[in-house]
Amino acid sequence: MSKKNLSKGIDETQILNKLNELVDEGNTVVLATVVETSRSVPRHSGAKMLILSDSNQIGTIGGGEMEARVIKEACACMDDGTSLLLNYELVDPVAGDPGVCGGTVTIHLETYMPNSKILIIGCGHVGRAVAELASWLGYYVVATDDREELADDVTGADLVIAGSIEDALKQVNLTNQDHVVAVTRNAELDIQNLPHLLSTDAKSIGVMGSSRRWETTRSSLSSAGISEQDLSRVTSPIGLDLNAETPQEIAISIVSQIIEKDNTSNN
Repeated sequence: MSKKNLSKGIDETQILNKLNELVDEGNTVVLATVVETSRSVPRHSGAKMLILSDSNQIGTIGGGEMEARVIKEACACMDDGTSLLLNYELVDPVAGDPGVCGGTVTIHLETYMPNSKILIIGCGHVGRAVAELASWLGYYVVATDDREELADDVTGADLVIAGSIEDALKQVNLTNQDHVVAVTRNAELDIQNLPHLLSTDAKSIGVMGSSRRWETTRSSLSSAGISEQDLSRVTSPIGLDLNAETPQEIAISIVSQIIEKDNTSNN
């Protein structure tokens, strides 16, 4: 995709407002800020620009080769969520400098990542308890159920979708930072849903139910051509073994397992 400047005329306050809006919508964004300059430069300290995951930009820190290099560095930062300080001399392009203005510039790149999403499939007692707990912990919660009357009863979710898993996945992009909690009413639904879920980049996919129920589900999916590698991505029964009984206790076991996965992968 070719790079586009979506808004060159936007000011710094609008840049920050747009940053918050984009992150709230689930986007990873890098904020590039000119933090120090000397002599002649295109933009001075305080100038800001946003770089999106598709390499498009909002605002400008000066244009030209320097800006192109900043965008490239920003895309690398998005891959691992890091921040970076860049120093450029704008003197001699023959020596590799990205400009001829005659000055120097320091640019800070800061990566902003959205809260991890938890997609809850099934809005019964356990699904509703997971939604409330996960929301309290700061996750972006999406709840879905094919039964509209149950979906309407969910509290705590940022987004509730009544419909099929295909409907939900049209509205929710699952990344490798996100989790799926399938707490459906029967194995038949899991068999229908899991091929769609396994086609996403979800970090974890957990399915509630007994070991026997999972064996039935797994056997059916395997017969339908789902590979063992894909099936190994599924955790079932979902949740840490806490001898949980009530919906709230089960929710704690499920969300605790998600936190454990996040903390393990971050170390």
